[in-house]
Amino acid sequence: MTACTSPNKPTITGEEWGMVDSKPVYLYTLINSNGVSAKITNYGCIVVEFNAPDKNGQIENIVLGMATLDDYLAGHPYFGSIVGRYAGSIAGAKFTLDDVEYTLSSGGHGGRVGFDKKVWDATTSSDKQSATLSLTYLSVDGEEGYPGNLSVKLDYVLTNDNELQLHYTATTDKPTVLNLTNHSYFNLANCRENVLGHQVIIYADTYTPRSRISTGGPTGEIATLSGTPYDLRQWTVIGDRFDELPNGFDHCYTINGTPGNPVLAAELYEPKSGRLLQTYSTEPGLQFYTGSFLNGRNINAQGVPITQFMGACFETQHYSDSPNQPNFPSTVLRPGETYTQLTIFKLGIK
Repeated sequence: MTACTSPNKPTITGEEWGMVDSKPVYLYTLINSNGVSAKITNYGCIVVEFNAPDKNGQIENIVLGMATLDDYLAGHPYFGSIVGRYAGSIAGAKFTLDDVEYTLSSGGHGGRVGFDKKVWDATTSSDKQSATLSLTYLSVDGEEGYPGNLSVKLDYVLTNDNELQLHYTATTDKPTVLNLTNHSYFNLANCRENVLGHQVIIYADTYTPRSRISTGGPTGEIATLSGTPYDLRQWTVIGDRFDELPNGFDHCYTINGTPGNPVLAAELYEPKSGRLLQTYSTEPGLQFYTGSFLNGRNINAQGVPITQFMGACFETQHYSDSPNQPNFPSTVLRPGETYTQLTIFKLGIK
């Protein structure tokens, strides 16, 4: 259990956490007036902890994370990271924009050294309602094969309404593509057991099928969920679908609503603790992933090996391979435009 003294108003503090590429890395602690807290580092914008009360008021960590910076530097499957420039996959690690073909260093999650492995610049602030960690990064023209000098800002805002808000903005000096997300793995049972007993609901009527369920990219189709095991429009115990989906979920849902307006995209509930997590998003898609590739190699901050299905990700984003799929919403960002995105993770009790 993580003990946090509830302040009169939200606070944010930072401590030295190590060095990466001769740049200092810090671990910041945001605490709201209810004692809810988040620990976030400027290395990869990683959410290391998100500490939430259960139905008895006991505050515990609900995201998969590790104890030290060295643990993260040894390699991990994007625990709590910001993924970019492009979350998801781009087929063949290539795309064409304005008749120019660009070849990327890798076709998935931003490249070999994506935003999750960068040291971001950080500033902090707080007021009576929230504590804010502002993180900025300049991705130079050609980094990982992407065009344009891209200036990115992410504000993590912890509010007294027990919301962790993620406000993204970005601008570029050349046409480029951009698709950012947070890759936190949630486990509302204090990250000590798998999430198969958690319940989930996703507010989507359609999804983007893949050419091969285990590894393939999207076909370009937007298909109905009706009659498929991926249909989560009613509260569903996650493990109840594993007879049909032995590898669990790793699917992109096309969220009901108008992109650009924050809507309730998904909810996660753990009956024993009573914890409820609601995900709000302005993005057209949500990648729901239940950690099939977690293999026990990493040890979490509680000292427990992180094994298969120990976390559920709600990756709010555009669809995979959008630059190569004209049927999908565009991810192109041009000079003079500003990329904006809002994701909210809201805590509750049910």
